[in-house]
Amino acid sequence: MSNERKPVGPKTMDSAQTNRGKKADGKPAKLSREVQARLGQQLRAMYDEVVNQGVPDRFSELINRIDGDNKDRS
Repeated sequence: MSNERKPVGPKTMDSAQTNRGKKADGKPAKLSREVQARLGQQLRAMYDEVVNQGVPDRFSELINRIDGDNKDRS
């Protein structure tokens, strides 16, 4: 048994990680139109909630201060 250490190099990804999103023939996997539509609906629903929350007062105040600084420089 040797006490020598093997050089440490970059770790390689296993084949499951490197082939993610590809079919066995090497072509990228494609989603059906139905699946794409469903994903789109879910993403829109999720982001609509974020958009409808509005801008927090502290961000509005900061934007107004920045705009005021830019007007003073013009």
